[in-house]
Amino acid sequence: MINKLINKIEQLKAPIVVGLDPMLSYIPDHITKKAYAEFGENLKGVAEAIWQYNKDIIDATYDLIPAVKPQIAMYEQFGIEGMIAFQKTVDYCKEKDLVVIGDIKRGDIGSTSTAYAVGHLGGVKIGDKTFAGFNEDFVTVNPYLGSDGIHPFLDVCKEEKKGMFILVKTSNPSSGEFQDQLVDGRPLYELVGRKVAEWGEAHMGDSYSYIGAVVGATYPEMGKVLRRIMPKSYILVPGYGAQGGKASDLAPYFNKDGLGAIINSSRGIIAAYKQPQYQQFGETNFADASRQAVIDMKEDLYQSIFANK
Repeated sequence: MINKLINKIEQLKAPIVVGLDPMLSYIPDHITKKAYAEFGENLKGVAEAIWQYNKDIIDATYDLIPAVKPQIAMYEQFGIEGMIAFQKTVDYCKEKDLVVIGDIKRGDIGSTSTAYAVGHLGGVKIGDKTFAGFNEDFVTVNPYLGSDGIHPFLDVCKEEKKGMFILVKTSNPSSGEFQDQLVDGRPLYELVGRKVAEWGEAHMGDSYSYIGAVVGATYPEMGKVLRRIMPKSYILVPGYGAQGGKASDLAPYFNKDGLGAIINSSRGIIAAYKQPQYQQFGETNFADASRQAVIDMKEDLYQSIFANK
């Protein structure tokens, strides 16, 4: 799957992943009103509105981007109905040949970690048949429990030829409370980065590992260090745009081959119509605003990172 992701990035010249992180406040009134009229102003109605909103954005952008990243918490908050919308979204993205990164941030040990890995990346055997659960292509994983929490995911990834992005240096302001603490004179995020590189050697694609890292766009100097530590690991970079990360800061995340990183934008794309520069599209044409935001992001990345290479 890492080979497919890289091929799509190269074909589209777009190291971009769209974060499908819907909030009710993002969804235009005409979508929620229609969903409520059909299913009621309840969890099922909300889930239908989320699904229709996602579908319109996917339809407007799938030919421009290699991957999407649905954040599972935005669906879980609406219970079973929300998870049905999550599953519909994953399935539809795969129909459109998009690589799906399930942003689940799971991390546990033993049979629990195995169950998470099987549920999101693998298949469960029932009788004589095997059934896939959510069936994403990659997931995000929290390494706080150490190798015991990673190896079950690694085993399923090898079996299914899928991958994961391990949290190394996250973009949130308080990440340094733990991640920047010194251990034997080195910040903890460096030690985690070295483990990611080590784990990645056990599951390689053609040129990059299936085991990547999450490193926030808001810490470019740390990104430069981690790029050296993990030369064969793809870096998933959140924090671009709405969280303050700038395209001009992202060059260190890429290798000299122009690969090695994929940049996430969530509300900057899916709620683009709410931003001043896209207000001319209006609520009705919100998906067209999202498409234009992807085009603009692609140009921003090219001019800031690749134009002078």
